[in-house]
Amino acid sequence: MKIVLATANKNKIREIKEKFSSLGKLNISSFEELKNIPEVEENAPTFEGNALIKAKAICNFTGFPAMADDSGLVIDALNGEPGVYSARYGGANLSDMEKNSLVLSKMKNLHKEERSARFICAIALVFPDGKTYTVQGECQGIICNAPIGNNGFGYDPIFYIPELKKTMAQLSPDEKNRISHRGKAIEKIYGILKDILENKL
Repeated sequence: MKIVLATANKNKIREIKEKFSSLGKLNISSFEELKNIPEVEENAPTFEGNALIKAKAICNFTGFPAMADDSGLVIDALNGEPGVYSARYGGANLSDMEKNSLVLSKMKNLHKEERSARFICAIALVFPDGKTYTVQGECQGIICNAPIGNNGFGYDPIFYIPELKKTMAQLSPDEKNRISHRGKAIEKIYGILKDILENKL
């Protein structure tokens, strides 16, 4: 079975290929290998909705099953911001550091118990016959007062995980994959693909 990943993010591609390598009947490719890829407008109000938009568009374009994800940071005190706008929060041209500074400035007067947040990742898998599967993974934490750590990307330096006493940006890649929202979602979609390949779904 061939599956096209609706992403050009090399880190995501590598992570998914490594995870699915044990499924020998699976051929994973990314849409960056294709030409004339259609522009896809991610205008859904949810992560799951945006993942489905991308996966359906690539499935329709290629004729092969397609997988897409959408993820971001949800902060309770900011009414769910940055949410589905995580990648372009504050403007499309802001750097990760600037986006983190924007979040921290909006939360500067909040106490620890008011700083709850979670990373969410939704993955959609769409087949040409119309079958659709969606999964979601979450990682709970709090927004700290200042960036800590040099690993990861995006909002990782300001996302503190109390159980580990570290921010996401202080974790090794292996640690992050074990507890992250994306790692949990990939684990779920792996289970679905395994069942499909074994004719259990």
